[in-house]
Amino acid sequence: MTTPVPVTTTTTITTTTGSGHATIAILAMILSPTFSFLLLTSFFASTSSAQFIPNADAAERNLTVVRSPGNSNVTVSYKVPNGTCTTAFDTQRQYTGWVTIPGDYPTNLFFWFVEAREETESLTLWLNGGPGSSSLYGFFTGNGPCEVVEKGLDRYDTIAREWGWDRASNMLFIDQPNQVGFSYDAPTKGTIDFANDSIEYPPIRNTEYPDWVMANGTFSSGNGSHTSNTTELAALAVWHTVQGFLTTFPQYQPSETGRNSSLGISLFAESYGGRYGPIFAETFEEQNLKRVTGELPLNTTIDVHLSSLGIINGCIDMEVQTPYYPIFASDNTYGYEAISKEEASFYVDTYSSEGGCKDLLQQCTTAITFGDPDGDGDNANVNTICGKARESCLSIESPYFSADRSAYDLAAPYADPFPPMLFLEYLNQAGVQEAIGTPVNYTLSNNAVFYEFADTGDQARDGNIPRLAALINKGIHVGLIYGDRDYICNWLGGEAVSKEIATQAGGEYATRFSAAGYAPIIVNDSYIGGAVRQFGNLSFSRIYQAGHAVPAYQPETAFQVFARIIMGTSISTGKDIDISTYNTTGSANATQTDKLPDDLEPTCYVRAVGGSCNSDAQALFLGEDGDNEGVVINGVLYSSSADWPLAAAETSSTTTSSARPTVTETLTGVYTATTTPDSNDDSAGISLRSSSRLVVGVAGVVALYALIM
Repeated sequence: MTTPVPVTTTTTITTTTGSGHATIAILAMILSPTFSFLLLTSFFASTSSAQFIPNADAAERNLTVVRSPGNSNVTVSYKVPNGTCTTAFDTQRQYTGWVTIPGDYPTNLFFWFVEAREETESLTLWLNGGPGSSSLYGFFTGNGPCEVVEKGLDRYDTIAREWGWDRASNMLFIDQPNQVGFSYDAPTKGTIDFANDSIEYPPIRNTEYPDWVMANGTFSSGNGSHTSNTTELAALAVWHTVQGFLTTFPQYQPSETGRNSSLGISLFAESYGGRYGPIFAETFEEQNLKRVTGELPLNTTIDVHLSSLGIINGCIDMEVQTPYYPIFASDNTYGYEAISKEEASFYVDTYSSEGGCKDLLQQCTTAITFGDPDGDGDNANVNTICGKARESCLSIESPYFSADRSAYDLAAPYADPFPPMLFLEYLNQAGVQEAIGTPVNYTLSNNAVFYEFADTGDQARDGNIPRLAALINKGIHVGLIYGDRDYICNWLGGEAVSKEIATQAGGEYATRFSAAGYAPIIVNDSYIGGAVRQFGNLSFSRIYQAGHAVPAYQPETAFQVFARIIMGTSISTGKDIDISTYNTTGSANATQTDKLPDDLEPTCYVRAVGGSCNSDAQALFLGEDGDNEGVVINGVLYSSSADWPLAAAETSSTTTSSARPTVTETLTGVYTATTTPDSNDDSAGISLRSSSRLVVGVAGVVALYALIM
């Protein structure tokens, strides 16, 4: 980005309700704790971390533009993002682009496609949550093909990720709803204020903070009426995106019966994806039915038939999950007591009291049934009722934060330096943006989108459990995956949801799922990564020593569970099974206990102030540390340049090898267990092959960084 320049007008529009003070902004996030539900050959060098992007014209961005064969009103603009993400094999094709969807406002949803390492019919869609969080968070911190590492001052590399999910499937990452990540309505010049996590239009002068706290760039408009405000509306836009992509690239249709009958598609979503996943799946099924009835043309549209739906630490149903917030905060398998048991009992009682969370959720359900059954979000009365229910339930969650712990990891303080967020700066390098073809700068989350969903009470709207029950009865694999250190969508609530899904599915599910015992998740020949209950098409996995974004904390375990879900094998062992009769055996409850790891060293990523920057870091940009305003290097705030880990290497040598390191790992295949490794309380959840929390990048020198979403 360029340094903000003076402007003559004083008219300003902000995308957030920022107060002008970072600590107040952080407090607001605490009060709404769901705010962000939510690898070495080439490099890019740049002295600016983002900038006004001069032209949105597709031709000038070297994009190929085609009209979707499925809908001539939908266009697909794409290119090959050469050099932006190193994959395990040079033969893996990648495409970045936008699907432009007609409607009441401009909609351009961004996608990043990565071909699998080995030929496969499998295609997996990945969605991060929020609402308003970019799916490139998952791409670069957990299950994508590559991660970003520092190479030097304003220089970066990408290295292939051993346990990226492209190991087993073609992967399609989508930024949604509109205006999230690289998705946009109309490219608009503005100034981003990192301290307040806001964008102001038009560009303004920085008169309060150090130069690096604010920067000019090109962004989406920030107009809340130019995005979805319910999950149902978002789902249809993503359906159009999938249609546009698969009709433009028919070679990736996982089809066995014809060009326009797509089989074997999987959808995996995280966090708020607990709401996205079931409704998106239902929408896909409804659109498939319209093809059968003639409402949609058979010959130009794709049957987006799901074979699997995976939800990672998902907030699926507020009525079922909310009581488990105080329970988990006071009594979890790590022995960490964020609130007392007396406080927990009080809040559980408050949840079920007259006029409390549960009561208001049921009022929301009734209002939706009669006032907004299609989820259009345009009935003010329904929105008010459901919004009130949402706020009441969030008040049950909030006492946990008095302990100054991360919403996403019991083991971390609120300012959590994990997972690493170097990719935020990387994606705002001019060379990277040119290679991707973007007309807008990258932002991790969009508060305008978040508040649009909040205003309709979208999270409080029910129906996801019966949706999931219907899916398993249709033969779709539904896998719930929960890291056991996460608070905001904790595993106790997820387990309760899994049992309720089975109950509502009826038949054998109503008895055999709950009766199935917990079996070990055997990740490799020396490590048990969690415990799983599985019967038929439904599984619930508790992943040991993992926070909210499971693939970042336990990449190998997450990959094996993912691969087993999409392949329809035993989640415990990876062996082939008769899914109609198979069930796990073992203990009735997942009771494994363990100790929390030590805190990592603090790291302040200036593009993620609210989640990563502690009070010491805030003091630098708030002018509370005398004349020391700190120094920002590669998007990380340091007290001085000498604190940068690569400072000595930069001083001693002006060259750094860019040769690809020797790779000794096997970068293909899945694991099938033949025996169960020995396990005890001391080793549970600690991988014998790699540290569960550290991500190390090799780029001439070793650099270590970390952060949270």
